[in-house]
Amino acid sequence: MSGSIKFGKILKPKSYLFFYLCPMRWTTLYKWIATFFGSGYFPKGPGTAGAALATLIWYLMFCRSSADTFIFQTLLIIVATILGTWATGHLEKEWGKDPSRIVIDEAVGVWIGLLVVPCDWRYILTAFVLFRFFDILKPLGIRKMENIGGAFGVMLDDILAGIYTLILMAVFIHFNLLG
Repeated sequence: MSGSIKFGKILKPKSYLFFYLCPMRWTTLYKWIATFFGSGYFPKGPGTAGAALATLIWYLMFCRSSADTFIFQTLLIIVATILGTWATGHLEKEWGKDPSRIVIDEAVGVWIGLLVVPCDWRYILTAFVLFRFFDILKPLGIRKMENIGGAFGVMLDDILAGIYTLILMAVFIHFNLLG
């Protein structure tokens, strides 16, 4: 039985490799990333559901850590942007242009807005609400980012909404407006 693996039956190495590299499994991975762990399938307000899940994950990861969280948050944003663009690019072929189920862009955007926020519920909630405001209404050139098209265009409008949220949160923190 050298060179084979048993899962109820003996599989040859080539078929075992095919099982893990077959297109159906990649499609599942694309969907898992793009829908941000399935939150994009939420029936009402999938973007809000995705941003809320991202905020909860941020809280659990960074408000419970004593590490230098700015570096880890920045890495998380970069990796999520790359993976989100990759997954979105594959799913736009199947789901069409910027479908509401794709919410990884909301996760990235809200994480950008939370980048400087202390672990205080007032700041976290304010960042979440500001991000959703910018993401839904799309003022200040955010709507123009959607016109770029493609997977990066899907991500870019939420990245800009996150940047505007980040700027306002830095002002709120500097002037202790939520004190």
